[in-house]
Amino acid sequence: MNSAVNGAVNGAVNPLQTWWAAVVRGFTDVHTTAVPLSALVAILAAATILSIPRATWRWFGLYVTFVHELGHAYAALMTGRFVHSLRIGLDHSGRLVSSGRSPFGAAWSGFWGYPAPAVVGLALIAAFAAGRSGAAMSVGALILLVSLIFLRNLTGILVAVVSAAIAQLLVFFGSPTIVDYAVLALGIALSVGAVRDLFKLAGVHTRRRNRLAASDAYILSQTTGVPSFLWLTGFSVVITGSTVTSAWLLWGMVPA
Repeated sequence: MNSAVNGAVNGAVNPLQTWWAAVVRGFTDVHTTAVPLSALVAILAAATILSIPRATWRWFGLYVTFVHELGHAYAALMTGRFVHSLRIGLDHSGRLVSSGRSPFGAAWSGFWGYPAPAVVGLALIAAFAAGRSGAAMSVGALILLVSLIFLRNLTGILVAVVSAAIAQLLVFFGSPTIVDYAVLALGIALSVGAVRDLFKLAGVHTRRRNRLAASDAYILSQTTGVPSFLWLTGFSVVITGSTVTSAWLLWGMVPA
């Protein structure tokens, strides 16, 4: 009886230990992959196809929205706010509910939605360039697992579960080269998606003002008194800076 119980316990513990060892290994391994120009162009084309046509953006945009909302959530946690819930709609809407006493914390959290995909994209591309894709994947796997506790609706839970599952599979089974390509491709796709979302937001403030109440810039202007165009400028500076830096890193990868 005892041996059977011990066997069952060991069977449950060993996969967990193996997973944790794989996560830790990601932080210590350094691996670089030379990317041919043809492969880099193909990745850029795939990222564009994911973000530009409505048919593909309908689905990939959910992931970009997820990263957007996680930007709000982790920015809130940075200032000591308590995150109550995070929801994602099929129409790419998102809602984070957090509480705290500091007005700065609310503004800080409100700012880091739209820039988050561009910043994460830059971080992933920089990790690839430095040979630390494994560390980036391990960090992502852990963040995605922790993020599951924030989700409060089915769409958000499905996006988070699928994202977390893919990350865990890559940590568990992905060779260093596969992880390198996955990190690079995701970084590029998030950068392109961030630029698309910025143009979409600009359209809300210029052509589709009936949707203004859902704009982060408008919400921030109402809660802080700072005009919307200054928040839009802040978003643009961070997204443009991150995208240009990402492009510079990608240019450096092109074989001479």
